[in-house]
Amino acid sequence: MPPEPRISASPEEAVRRLRAAGCVFAEEEAGLLAGVAGSAAELDAMIERRAAGLPLEHILGWADFCGLRIGVATGVFVPRRRTEFLVRQAELLLHGATRDGGTSGGGRRTDGTTPAVVDLCCGSGAVGAALLARGGGIELHASDLDPAAVLCARGNIEPAGGHVHEGDLFEPLPARLRGRITVLVANAPYVPTAAIGTMPPEARLHEPRMSLDGGADGLDIQRRVIAAAPAWLARGGHVLIETSRGQARRTIGLMREAGLSSRLARDSELDATVAIGTAA
Repeated sequence: MPPEPRISASPEEAVRRLRAAGCVFAEEEAGLLAGVAGSAAELDAMIERRAAGLPLEHILGWADFCGLRIGVATGVFVPRRRTEFLVRQAELLLHGATRDGGTSGGGRRTDGTTPAVVDLCCGSGAVGAALLARGGGIELHASDLDPAAVLCARGNIEPAGGHVHEGDLFEPLPARLRGRITVLVANAPYVPTAAIGTMPPEARLHEPRMSLDGGADGLDIQRRVIAAAPAWLARGGHVLIETSRGQARRTIGLMREAGLSSRLARDSELDATVAIGTAA
């Protein structure tokens, strides 16, 4: 339920303006904006920004993800609902609920050590924050190359005990994690360069290109993550990468080339696909 508005602006007028701008969920958005605005003038300015195409989450300052309010600053990639499936798949592996196993219930490894979990290309830190909230008893590290995203991730992850690093993929991670990561998740950019122009304006105009552009075939960053993953994974550790249905077979092919056993998990309702590789 959206919070009760704290201001006197007409909710009907707010809904009308948002609907005229093409907002499909105008009523819900109007309630959310009214709930954070401090005055009628502020609400008016927020509606103008939304009607101009700014993502709702950038205006609110947060995104709803896995039941959490994830802080999202202007210009930072907004976590998608489909990525909640990536969280669920990682959680299952951490709790030993799949055939690939490697951990016991409660998030503890079968050897009694604390599982090391890494969120690469973490953006706002939504995936890492959700795993911390759901799977207590993990050592979580996240990294991203974008300073604005890292600042958001620190606010979302570090209060819960996680660690955020600024740099390129594995480069900023503590060396002691090499060979002992239980679960590695990556929502790396996977949109082919030529397809960026076809994306909704909210994404292509207001999110950093580095968080979207995956190179000519969309797999450039995935290739780098997968090629380096075996050296960082523990025995029986897993790498999970969000991908698209059209790219999925190539993603698991890259995993097999890297010496990982691989499989696909899919949620048709969310239109979500995750490639999962496991170290021997």
